[in-house]
Amino acid sequence: MAHYDPDELKDIRPGPIKWMAAHPVAANLAMIVMIIGGLLLLSQSKQEVFPEFSLDIATITMTYPGASPEEVEQGILLSIEDAIKDVEGIGEVTSKAFEGYGHVMAEIDNTDETLRISQDIKTAVDKITTFPVDAENLTVSLVKNQEDVIKMVLYGSVDENVLRETAETLRSRLEEHPDISLVEFANIKDYEIHIEFSQNALRRYNLNIPDIANIIARTSLEVGGGSLKTSAGEVLVRLTERRNYANDFKDIPIITNDTGSTVFLGDIATIRDTFTDISKYARFKDKPALQLIIRSTASQTPNSISKAANDVIAEFNNTMPGDLNVIITDDRSIIFDQRANLLIRNGVLGLVLVVIFLALFLDIRLAFWVSMGIPISYMGAFLLFPAASYFSINMVSMFAFIIALGIVVDDAVIVGENIYHKRQQGMKPLAASVTGAREMALPIFVSILTNIVAFIPMFFMPGFMGKIFSIIPVIVIATFIISFFESLFILPAHLTFKQSKEVKNKFMLAIINRQKAFNRRFDSFVQNMYVPFLRKSVFLRYLSLSIFASIMILMLGYVMSGRLGIQMFPRVESDFSYAKAVLKVGSPEEDVSAVEQHIVKTAQKIVADSGGDKQSIGVYSEVNENEITFLTFMTDPDTRLVSTKEFTDLWREQTGALPGLENLTFSSNFGGPGSGAALTVELSHSDTDVLDKAAVDLAAALSTFPNTLDIDDGSAQGKKQFDFTLSDLGYTLGFTPADIGRQVRGAYYGSEALKQQRGRNEVRVLVMLDEAERKSSYHFKNLMVQAPNGTYVMLSDVVNSTQGRAF
Repeated sequence: MAHYDPDELKDIRPGPIKWMAAHPVAANLAMIVMIIGGLLLLSQSKQEVFPEFSLDIATITMTYPGASPEEVEQGILLSIEDAIKDVEGIGEVTSKAFEGYGHVMAEIDNTDETLRISQDIKTAVDKITTFPVDAENLTVSLVKNQEDVIKMVLYGSVDENVLRETAETLRSRLEEHPDISLVEFANIKDYEIHIEFSQNALRRYNLNIPDIANIIARTSLEVGGGSLKTSAGEVLVRLTERRNYANDFKDIPIITNDTGSTVFLGDIATIRDTFTDISKYARFKDKPALQLIIRSTASQTPNSISKAANDVIAEFNNTMPGDLNVIITDDRSIIFDQRANLLIRNGVLGLVLVVIFLALFLDIRLAFWVSMGIPISYMGAFLLFPAASYFSINMVSMFAFIIALGIVVDDAVIVGENIYHKRQQGMKPLAASVTGAREMALPIFVSILTNIVAFIPMFFMPGFMGKIFSIIPVIVIATFIISFFESLFILPAHLTFKQSKEVKNKFMLAIINRQKAFNRRFDSFVQNMYVPFLRKSVFLRYLSLSIFASIMILMLGYVMSGRLGIQMFPRVESDFSYAKAVLKVGSPEEDVSAVEQHIVKTAQKIVADSGGDKQSIGVYSEVNENEITFLTFMTDPDTRLVSTKEFTDLWREQTGALPGLENLTFSSNFGGPGSGAALTVELSHSDTDVLDKAAVDLAAALSTFPNTLDIDDGSAQGKKQFDFTLSDLGYTLGFTPADIGRQVRGAYYGSEALKQQRGRNEVRVLVMLDEAERKSSYHFKNLMVQAPNGTYVMLSDVVNSTQGRAF
């Protein structure tokens, strides 16, 4: 408790600063409330690596299995664009058509009504009645950044089914842990059941694929029939013809004649459990692999998720058969800990420096209470954060605390030093505290206000960057406000102590004597050297001004000369080296595999030459049709012998130019600050040929500049395509375009018989031609289709066919 003479109160003008300084119990209570309350709210705050937010973009996606990009555009995208064009509050609309699906992105201009506008978009899209019959899975949602905490790879020398089943088991084990809620697979294929027929079998039994699919759909059912209310109790009635796996479909009767003989599905078809028939797979250390991602929820922290994942994986690896193994390739909790440790180190270092220097120049007790301004301001700021519902402890918010650290200390130092100065002038403790604080109130208020004004524009920063940095001004301004309150109303009460006239403790006495000796030497330096120098500088004011102006001109000249690099964000190395190869659309799987193996082998050779296990934990490659993504995961920065940038440069150089590639890019900071293309140019034209030529010419011109690398002209030819229309003979035989379309689609993409849930996965049952016949151009040229009268004719006889190329 502070000590002062009651007579001191008579000569001091009343006011809140005087009242708080004269009532130290109130000041201590305010300090305790701020520290304890702040710690309580801190412990309850959400922890995440990166702030979670929704972008002001609504996305509409829809799948159209088996359709070309042009069909997706005509059947889906144009209808969606037309439906949402009159929705108020949306700006630019961007649509992209892919093979089998399309998506539309609508930017929302009025960010205050994002939810209402997204609902209006959904209402407008739901009214569309012109979507193709086979189009499905229409979704409308707001884009959100999803927080990935852990990425892991399951790999081993096993087939795709075993790998997927093991991954499902691992996912279940992870989600059983109370600290893990959301585990997802990355870039996986969907489960399917394929029922395949040869053309000979179809003709022999006078069948066609769409009709078989209808039979299966009517046969594989699970229907509740109600219940029987008998005297013995209620009994449920249920038809249970549901079939979950390939073997369950073999006993479906396809043909039954008058003699009672039956042809079952398993007698004439090949039935197998498989996956979507697309080229999509991953490899790690030259073995089949599958990636799992753990995402955080509101009640989980990065550290708790990381610990739980490591515990489950360690136990799971001990039970793995053969060479199956799970390895964590990315743990974002490490980055979270690094930023938290940086904040703690800076805070502790600030406290130590303040205590040391103030104790050296002023007084030990004053130094202690001034340094307490840091924890009081930080913890007190947490009392204001519930007003910001989106607040969380993350990389950005901790960065904001680091920004505020130095300014928070300044307020308390200024007030404390002025109070000490008043004490040195002979004022009594309470009078010195009140007078010193009052004199500094206006300067500190102006200083705080200036800093607040400097950060206010960040509230209005638009777009993606605005979403990320919006929490910075909230934290900084809240900390400034609490710092202002603490320095004027809490600190003066703590500095009303009386100076001890006699110190008996030898240790304290030694410290005080050393401090006094230092002060005497410092005062001597100020009076004998600094003051004369300052007087001379003021007397020769024009010379002083000229020297200052000369230095400023030199600095401006250096900046304007271009020698000082300028970039929006510093390029920070990743813990992995990234590469992406894009082949021509429709490239054979053999060509894709050859490119993948060449680039992986190159990376492995560089790893071996750079230290082996000390350099990298492995090379991961992921194939998705004609695109291949590569990640060479590095060891810790203190362990690796070659930096990520040097490794990436070697990888690019030793890979060289590969034939058949549309584009090949490398990056040492993929996904981090400053990553991505330094220059992006968007071209637009109604004629695709003109657009492609312009893109190629522009890319060629840019390649002449010495600092340009990894240029992607954005142009790419689509897959080869057979376009056909029904001929006069086809109409004569009774065909309709719908008949031909259904049979050709059934033969090559498959006729969907069922779509049902199996465990956590949706499984489609498709009826189609044998795999060998689907991949043969000979069988396509000789494809037989069934006419309405039951006879089979050559497809080429009833259609007019031309060969072209899809967009």
